[in-house]
Amino acid sequence: MCLLRACLVAMIFGLALAGPAAHAADLTEALARFTTDDFSDTDAGISEVAASGDPRSATIIEALQAGRLLFNAEQKKVFYTDASGKLIDAAIGQAVTGDRPADLEKVRLNNRLRRAIDAALGGLTLLAPDPARRYDAAQAVFKSREATALPLLDAALAKETDQRVKKALTEARAAVVLYADDASEADKVAAIAVLRARGGQETVAALSGLPVDAPAAVSGAAREAVTAMQSQLAAWTAVQNAWYGISLGSVLLLAAIGLAITFGVMGVINMAHGEMVMLGAYVTFAVQELIRQYNPGLFDYSLLIAVPLAFLVAGLVGILVEQGIIRFLYGRPLETLLATWGLSLVMQQAVRTAFGPTNKEVGNPSWMSGAFEIGQITITYNRLWIVCFTLAVFVALLGLLRFTRLGLEMRAVTQNRAMAASMGIRTSRVDALTFGLGSGIAGIAGVALSQIDNVSPNLGQGYIIDSFMVVVFGGVGNLWGTLVGAFTLGIANKFLEPYAGAVLAKIAILVLIILFIQKRPRGLFALKGRAVEA
Repeated sequence: MCLLRACLVAMIFGLALAGPAAHAADLTEALARFTTDDFSDTDAGISEVAASGDPRSATIIEALQAGRLLFNAEQKKVFYTDASGKLIDAAIGQAVTGDRPADLEKVRLNNRLRRAIDAALGGLTLLAPDPARRYDAAQAVFKSREATALPLLDAALAKETDQRVKKALTEARAAVVLYADDASEADKVAAIAVLRARGGQETVAALSGLPVDAPAAVSGAAREAVTAMQSQLAAWTAVQNAWYGISLGSVLLLAAIGLAITFGVMGVINMAHGEMVMLGAYVTFAVQELIRQYNPGLFDYSLLIAVPLAFLVAGLVGILVEQGIIRFLYGRPLETLLATWGLSLVMQQAVRTAFGPTNKEVGNPSWMSGAFEIGQITITYNRLWIVCFTLAVFVALLGLLRFTRLGLEMRAVTQNRAMAASMGIRTSRVDALTFGLGSGIAGIAGVALSQIDNVSPNLGQGYIIDSFMVVVFGGVGNLWGTLVGAFTLGIANKFLEPYAGAVLAKIAILVLIILFIQKRPRGLFALKGRAVEA
């Protein structure tokens, strides 16, 4: 049976050149294999359909893979349902009219057949015009390791010009050769060398799954390759954890940077800061809903539109909060904490009333979708853009504090409020603008977080405690301290998680911060000045 399948699939490439008039197997006869409800016949049917050269072959096999291939044993006929649920006669490719045939049964699958399907679909697309499809096909063959795909792999390699696809085809061929019964010992050892250069967890699994009766030279080469790859994987895992830590640190920095401003300049413990983040996320949701309704073509620009709007909305709300609540509670930190905590509950309930309690869908623009690989790590575009966006916000904020009048006044009030007031700086105005600025930055943090987290009334609650830890650890009011603190805590958390779990890792980080604050009460980078509110 394996020899028959190998011969049938080997003919596909030749048939593609010979034209539709020369089919390796009649499609109707191949489809009849699926009506016996026998795994061996189904296996042969997959190979014969793939080898038939019929343009509907891929559609039929994809339907089988998705569980949409049906048969009538009495009439020996095969059908499949399309995406709309319409019943199609597989032999003629036309929709069934009239009553639906009775006694339809689904073609059964097992793991062996699923691998055969992967190999068949991979073989059907190994010669596709699109390089991306050829690459995906090579990956499918690598996973299935079906010996029947070997002739097509050789044919595809002979024609391939894209180096990325050619590398994937070479690796897929090595995986097939490694498990082929008729491959020589030398060929298998050479295949192991190719797979060792590929690396990765899938390759380790492939090499670890060799039969126990494999030749000693092959087994030894496989064990040596697995040992070397596991060391490489450990190093790549550390790199991956570092990237996850940087990604988490950028999120923490974005959520905490506004808090660092208000806490540092005004000394206000704002428990409603997380709700400013939430407002920014809901502004993003509202912008996308309007774009979907009135101008879907602008969807890729939705975040660019949402960023300034979220800053303005959250900033104005922040100014109103400062003018209406905070300004009456200066010098009373406990009352300020309680008032802002109550305000956070009011804002959450207001959002629940306006938008409902369920999560809202915020989509990723095309330029934030997908991922790419560097070595053995995967980097998603949305996380990468958030890191870049966070650093851009940080640099812009540093520029504002360093080169603008508002920044000069904010630094003066931070270092010595009484002296700043005596020099004619309106500290009440600075307080309002500072609170508005911090809230506005929290709003644009919500825009970014909407791309990686659920947009719900509780969004901000997940970041408020971490934000305070970042600010206190880095040094109250010091932006560089906030930057270092955010990335330090993010990376430390991600390196602890594999060993302690997510919850215990957070507890461990909290304990370490408490111990650190005992030694350095002002954090990593303490503000310096004549007073600093001393």
